[in-house]
Amino acid sequence: MKKLKKVIIPVAGLGTRFLPATKAIPKEMLPVLNKPIIQYIVEEVLDAGFKEIILVTHSSKNAIENHFDKSFELEATLEKRVKRGMLKEIRDISKLNISIQSIRQGEAKGLGHAILCAKRLIGKEPFAVILPDMLISKDNGNAGDSLKAMRLNFERGEISSILLAKAKKADISKYGIAKIKKNLKLPGLGLVEKIIEKPSIKEAPSNLYAAGRYIFNNNFFKYLLKAKPDKSNEIQLTDAIQNYIRDGEKVNAFPLDGDIFDCGDNTEYILANLEFAMKDPVMKTKINNYLKTR
Repeated sequence: MKKLKKVIIPVAGLGTRFLPATKAIPKEMLPVLNKPIIQYIVEEVLDAGFKEIILVTHSSKNAIENHFDKSFELEATLEKRVKRGMLKEIRDISKLNISIQSIRQGEAKGLGHAILCAKRLIGKEPFAVILPDMLISKDNGNAGDSLKAMRLNFERGEISSILLAKAKKADISKYGIAKIKKNLKLPGLGLVEKIIEKPSIKEAPSNLYAAGRYIFNNNFFKYLLKAKPDKSNEIQLTDAIQNYIRDGEKVNAFPLDGDIFDCGDNTEYILANLEFAMKDPVMKTKINNYLKTR
């Protein structure tokens, strides 16, 4: 049984949809309430039981690594001002029980290329990939429950997997859309038969889209290495997955447990803030009162 310990988080994107806010701040550091998006993602990885994170990063993203490092000056100031609650929260960030390494993506050549950049740090092990702008919210349990189910399933049968969520009709052309072949012997939805990157509504085989969580056997790297760049000179993860399936490799489909927000989209980012705000009774009352006046 192969143990699954490592997660690749690609954070090298420039966040151009959020300019000018992301001119000097990585989009992954934009706050959802009082925590940056990337902290929710790291906490999800911890919830799911992983031990190591590999950040595929860019020269402008030092703030992400600094966020998870110890901040002596800030801690000393909070201690001096007797801000014990805040002090504990800040110290807890740097004491997360997980190893975080980083490697640079020299050129913006797409998600598939970003994953390839981490190949040396993955070695011969299986690995997970989680996108840093797809934020999961759950009313019961942990955000990492879906990823944990994928991890445990892999450790039992060593079958690669993708997390899928239901897309609204208007959003189908924004994502990788999967066709599923039901298999009652397997957990989840069955096996992925086909996956198409950003199809039109007519071409889409379903309304199930890749929700930014993947688990792969190590042999998947050879499919990324063979993948040809698209018209934008980017290596698409979806193309590599399609070739992997075409060669007879199995990819299990897991359903999302919870709600997901694409924080790479301006509107979805605002909705994510509302979603998490509504979990706080005081904020919920204020928001409801405000909406009544609109």
